[in-house]
Amino acid sequence: MKVYCLQLDIAWEQKWVNQEKVVTLLRSCRPEPGSLVVLPEMFASGFSMNVSRISDSASGETERFLASTAKDFEVFVVAGVVSSAPDGRGLNQALMLDPEGREVARYTKIQPFSPGGESDHYQAGLDVSLFAWGGFIVSPFICYDLRFPELFRRSVHEGANMYVVIANWPETRIAHWVSLLQARAIENQSYVVGVNRCGRDPSLAYSGRSMVVDPSGQILIEAGDIECVVSCDVDLEALLDYRERLPFLADARR
Repeated sequence: MKVYCLQLDIAWEQKWVNQEKVVTLLRSCRPEPGSLVVLPEMFASGFSMNVSRISDSASGETERFLASTAKDFEVFVVAGVVSSAPDGRGLNQALMLDPEGREVARYTKIQPFSPGGESDHYQAGLDVSLFAWGGFIVSPFICYDLRFPELFRRSVHEGANMYVVIANWPETRIAHWVSLLQARAIENQSYVVGVNRCGRDPSLAYSGRSMVVDPSGQILIEAGDIECVVSCDVDLEALLDYRERLPFLADARR
């Protein structure tokens, strides 16, 4: 099974520009049917606190685009979207779609980035989410969630063996991004797919470094700091064999 990481230089609050970027990248790499395509957190807008401007709840524009893209390219898609919460704040979400364009799961970020004010503008999610892809059980997370290993351990106890982390992770802390992705893979004996943005927004620079990490912590593929697609194969049988040979998770106390 193949994973494609689409690392975008996100145009600030310009949905149609970012949609065109996604289509251009997918046409350039021609993903295999049935593969998993992953886009960054808030891929259509950047990490904006302007919920009323970027929320998809009223128009459904971003979700329709993702559904048609999944169907047109016959792939599974994980991508960041923004919805509106009942209390007027937003919901920073990861939406999962199958090759028919149908929603198969939706995850709301459990840990809004409070140091940056995200918790003032976005309501926190309550629970992890899982979906099946190619025999894998995949659990998506979003950016700041990566710093909270208990969330990932909760998912592994529910059957996860692959994590997808979508992000707008800034250049100033990019070493943390790499180390934490590897740590989450090692401690949960799972694949980790981390997809970050690159470029700049009005406040911060982003250096990308999207990657796929195997269950032993080895980086299988890594992007640089420019807009691009990177892809690699993931092997379920190898993962199951690794867990059987080294049954560390069986000793985890809940």
